[in-house]
Amino acid sequence: MKTHKRTATLLGASIAALLLTSPAHALDADAAQALAKKNDCFKCHALDKTKKGPSFKKISAKFKGKSDAVDKVVTNITTGPKVKLEDGTEEDHKIIETKDKAEMMNLVEWILSR
Repeated sequence: MKTHKRTATLLGASIAALLLTSPAHALDADAAQALAKKNDCFKCHALDKTKKGPSFKKISAKFKGKSDAVDKVVTNITTGPKVKLEDGTEEDHKIIETKDKAEMMNLVEWILSR
């Protein structure tokens, strides 16, 4: 009986931990900015002003409320598609160099939260 109670308590604690941590992933802005800096994102993008590419604020506004926002940004930073620059020219978008999916998703969340 004592083992059964301990198992139930551990199971309950595990489920509670899973429910409390999974959906509420905390955005790590410092890590996102560090990854953006490491990949030279700030060469073309700024937080709130247009450079060679749109600002992160403008990107966020473009995707606000769209159900495919995360997918679109992930595709853009992982496949290197042709992008139209502010001056009308086109070039291949740089691919983010990270093998850590969580790190990349944190960057995407950060971009969309501007």
